[in-house]
Amino acid sequence: MSDTNGPRALLTRIRVWLVVFIVCLVLSGATAFPLVTELRLVDEALTSWAAPLGDAFPGLAEWIARVRTGIEGTDTEAPYMLYGTDWLAFAHLVIAVAFYGPYRDPVRNIWIIEFGMIACVGVIPLALICGPVRGIPFWWSVIDMSFGVFGILPLLVVRRQIKRLEALTGPAVTTTAHRTSPA
Repeated sequence: MSDTNGPRALLTRIRVWLVVFIVCLVLSGATAFPLVTELRLVDEALTSWAAPLGDAFPGLAEWIARVRTGIEGTDTEAPYMLYGTDWLAFAHLVIAVAFYGPYRDPVRNIWIIEFGMIACVGVIPLALICGPVRGIPFWWSVIDMSFGVFGILPLLVVRRQIKRLEALTGPAVTTTAHRTSPA
């Protein structure tokens, strides 16, 4: 009989949640590279095979068309501006790599989970402040804020599981950053 609540099973569950979180971060980042193509495909879909969705949500279809026009114009007139979204994508990929630390040693690297939780909370004021400044429709800011909400949920689960793992196995051994040398 296997122990579904033992340290080994808990570590496996933590790692599964982290792999899902890392994959979502990578996919989220990877979609920031081909913005021009993605917006063209979405805009064309809303006027062809997904037209019922565009008809049901005319504000969405109008917004996607507006963003497509802006992104295509930027790509034509000032493609260097899209370099900012390349860095956004890169940041997602770098943050995803950081979560390998808790994958390897969850108890010792719980701080990365907590850092991720803080980042998820930070999405909300960013969207609420910068969205209106940039002329983003409120409903789009709500979509952006949902990334923080949906991102924090698995991290809350992982943090709770790491705390349970720590209770079963003991605290992580910490190293002292400053050691005194004999005089």
